[in-house]
Amino acid sequence: MNELNTIQQIVVLILPVLFAITVHEAAHGWVANKLGDPTAKQQGRVTLNPIQHIDPLGTVIVPLGMYLLTGFLFGWAKPVPVDWRNLNNPRRDMALVAIAGPASNLIMALLWGVGMQAGVSLLESLPWVAYPLIYMGTAGIMINSILLVLNLLPILPLDGGRIVASLLPARLAVPYARLEPWGLFIIVGLLATGMLGSIIGPLLSTFQYIIVSLVGLQ
Repeated sequence: MNELNTIQQIVVLILPVLFAITVHEAAHGWVANKLGDPTAKQQGRVTLNPIQHIDPLGTVIVPLGMYLLTGFLFGWAKPVPVDWRNLNNPRRDMALVAIAGPASNLIMALLWGVGMQAGVSLLESLPWVAYPLIYMGTAGIMINSILLVLNLLPILPLDGGRIVASLLPARLAVPYARLEPWGLFIIVGLLATGMLGSIIGPLLSTFQYIIVSLVGLQ
C-alpha cells in the first residue's frame, strides 16, 4: 500500500481493523457462552457491532499514532468479560475461549485473501471494484496476521498467556498468573526496544506467505 498517501491508507485500513477486532472479541464471548458462561452475552459483547468492543485509547488513539509514527499497527479492544467459575471445565474451557480470538483472525485472513484474489481477477474488467478489494485484502491479511501472531505470544493478558496458564500445572499456573499486571509493560518494552518486531516478524512473514499461497496468489 506504499503507493497510497497516508489518508488513503487509513481509509483502506478502517474496515479490516474494525472487522478484525470485532470478530476477535465476539468470538471469545461466543465460545464462552457455549461453554457455560453467559457473562459476555448478557453484557451485549457477543455482537458484531464494533461500538461494543472499541476502547477509545487502545482501538483508536494508540493504533493511529503507532501507524503514523512507525508504520506498525499496535492496539487493543475492550476485553470480553469471562467468569471462569461458570465454565463447564474452567481450565480447559479458558484455553478454548482464549484460542477462539486468534482462530477468528485466521479465518478472516483467509477470507480477505479470497477477496484479494477476486480483486486480482477483476483488474481488467472492473478496476474500480478490483483495487479496493486488493488494497483492503492486503490490509486484512496484514492486520489479522498481526493480531493472530501477537495474541499467541505467551504473555498475560494475551490469549497465548491464557492458553499457557490453562495448560500449566496449578502450582506453576498461580505464580505465572501473578505476572499479568506486568504484561502490558512487557509488551510495550519489547515494542520500544525493537525486540517485538524481531520475535514476530519472521512468524508474520511465514503466516502471510501461507495465506496468499492457500488462496492462489503465489
